[in-house]
Parts: sequence; structure tokens; C-alpha cells
Amino acid sequence: MRIFHQCLLLSFFSTVLFCTPSSAQILTGEDSLNAGLVTREQSTILSGYGEARYSLDTRRKNAEVSLSRVVLFVGHKFNNKISLFTELELEDALVVGQQGDEAGVGKGGISMEQAFLKFNLTPTTYLVAGLFIPRLGIINENHLPTTFNGVDRPFVEELIIPSTWREVGVGIYGGVKGVPGLNYSFTLTNGLNSEGFSNGSGIRGGRQLGSAATGLGLGASGSLLYYINNFRLQASAYIGGSTAVEKRVADSLQLNSGPFGNPVMLGEINGQYSNNGWSIRAIVSGINIPNAKNINLAYASNTPSAIYGGYAEAAYNILYAKHKDEKTLAVFGRYEYLDLGAKLPFNGIKNDANRQHYIVAGITYKPIRGIAIKADYVQRVTGEPNPALIITPFPQSIPYYKSNGFVNLGVAYNF
Repeated sequence: MRIFHQCLLLSFFSTVLFCTPSSAQILTGEDSLNAGLVTREQSTILSGYGEARYSLDTRRKNAEVSLSRVVLFVGHKFNNKISLFTELELEDALVVGQQGDEAGVGKGGISMEQAFLKFNLTPTTYLVAGLFIPRLGIINENHLPTTFNGVDRPFVEELIIPSTWREVGVGIYGGVKGVPGLNYSFTLTNGLNSEGFSNGSGIRGGRQLGSAATGLGLGASGSLLYYINNFRLQASAYIGGSTAVEKRVADSLQLNSGPFGNPVMLGEINGQYSNNGWSIRAIVSGINIPNAKNINLAYASNTPSAIYGGYAEAAYNILYAKHKDEKTLAVFGRYEYLDLGAKLPFNGIKNDANRQHYIVAGITYKPIRGIAIKADYVQRVTGEPNPALIITPFPQSIPYYKSNGFVNLGVAYNF
């Protein structure tokens, strides 16, 4: 953990060395959150994005096809000071029980991904209030499928930083006067629910996502974002309570209550570089759950006390010399490492399958802006699963391979 804390401190100090002129508000790179509401005259805008995928498991000799998500964005500009942003998402095409008379057929779900009001305070400062996504990591805030390489989102930003992580709260975003290129954010939201934590997926199941979030827990996050020439540098951190039950229940479960009871701490640093067809990005992130032993006693979830990981990716646009960014044929490679059980409390059970390496290589073709056709190959290498954690052994359960390959194809759009 000392290495993690040192990296986090280094990230914040290193970013202050860089700056670039910027006077506009820094929202996000997503078209759906920028389209029309800042520069155009119309008061209401309709936008959206979506993606479909095909995945072949080379060891199990099985494939899966899915319309992963379709998202509808509706925004409204009340005046120059106040705007509304909403995103409604349908995942996996079909909601449970919605196919004819056959209950439970669909695997998908419908959810609000964002729904917040934005209040402009100054030309460089604004407030948000409602259901929104804090600025944590790369993909969490800028998660349009046309903005990243690979059919699926990077594993680090699904299993450590659980994109898309949205909660209900308030936040302030802005730029620092006198320091061009330096931007900040600070948000306060509801906390997590530690009952949803699990071995192998970290805190992802603990997100409350604005759905009748319970408990007194709060989550506070902050970020520093710098632009300099062709670089985008960011550091962010989160601390939040995870006791999502009332005090009498928390006491019976021997869980600390209060705004930051059973805290979860997450930190990350990332950098991106783009120039002359080259695109490079890297991120390191870690989670600390100091009271994991209490959570395990309450919920028997084998929650780790520390998780960390990172990835590095390089891509080159073969068509850049002729078409610049209007048309793209990017060849990319990415390496990811995750340890989802880096440190365990005394009542935790070690599972070497949580040490994971991913090598991803593929292409992304964009014939026009807003359309992406993707293909990649993923090689996953992990440790051996702990037999003590296998409830239903093979052949009743799906076999597990320490080394496995996946061929993925996908199409994505945004408008």
C-alpha cells in the first residue's frame, strides 16, 4: 500500500509542473455531453450512442453475440446559465421477462446513466447536481464506444475503476485562474454498499447507481486535470463510506456507521498523448479497504483489503497522413495487469485467479466521425483458481482455463 500511496502523491505533485492555455469549461470528450448545449442555439438536443459485439471463446469453442447497449441522450438548455443532461441506457437488448409470455428470458436492463442539472457560475466554473459520473480514470467519464480501442472497455476500468460509476450528488468543476491548463473537480455523492462487494470484481457490485441508495454513507472525489501541448494528464482520488444500512443493523453486523463508515479509498493517475497519428495512454489505479475483515464477517464475501492494476496502450492511425482525424484505421496493442486480491484480511481466502494479465491487439476503423468498426484478439493469463472457492466443480460448472484467447468483433456509433 505504501507504493500505492506514493504513486498517488507523485501524481498530484507531478501534474502541477504542466499547463497549457485554456479558458473554456472542461466538460468531457463525449459528444453526447457537449453536443449543442454550449455552442449551438437550439434549446433541446437529441443524441446517443450504442454498440454491438461478437465474442468467440477459443478454448470453450463457444461464441456470444449481443447488442451491448443503446443509450439515448436528451439535453435541454433553459438559458445560458442552466442546462439539463440525461442519458437513458438499455443493456443487452432485452429486459428480464419481456419476451412474449416467457418470464426471465431477457438478460438486459434499463437504467438512467446520467440525469443532472448544470449551473454555469463563471465562464470557467460550473456546478452539477443530480445523477452524474465523477471524473475518475479515463473510461468512466469518457465512455463512448467510439472513443477507445478494443471491442470491450479495458479490464482495469471495469474491475478496479468500475465504469460507468454514477451516483447522486453535487459537484463543482472549473479551471484555476492564473494557471492556464489546470482544471479541477470536487464531488460529493452517496456512498457505496459493501454488501455488494465480491471476490474477483472488487467494489463494482457495491455501486448504488442512484437506485434508492441507502445508509448515511457519503463519497467524496476530487481530480486535477492538465492539458499541455499533445498531453492530457490527470490524477483523481475517491473516499467513501460503504455501510448502507441503518445504525442498529450496522451495530448488529459489527460494521462502522456514519458518513465514512467502513471506508473505501480509490486513487488513479493517467496520461494520454496524441500526435501525428500516434495515440498513447496509460493508467495505474488502486483500492484500499482497511476494514475488509469486518465486511467479510458481515457478508462472507471474501473482500480483499487492497486491489491494484494498470495498463498501457499504443495505437497508430495508418490513414493519418492523408485523412488526419476525419478517417481512421488504427492498429493498437495494450497490456493490462490486475491483482484483484493484492492484500487480504486474516479472514480472506487467497485466489490466484485474481492475478490477471491481458494482452490485447487489434484494429479500429472509423470511416467517418461517429462510426467505429472494431476487431481484436485478447489473450488472458491468470493464476490457478482456489478449489476452496469453487462451489460447483466441473463438469457441472463452466471449465476455467488459466490461459485463454478471445476473438472479438464490434460496431459502435455516436451522434
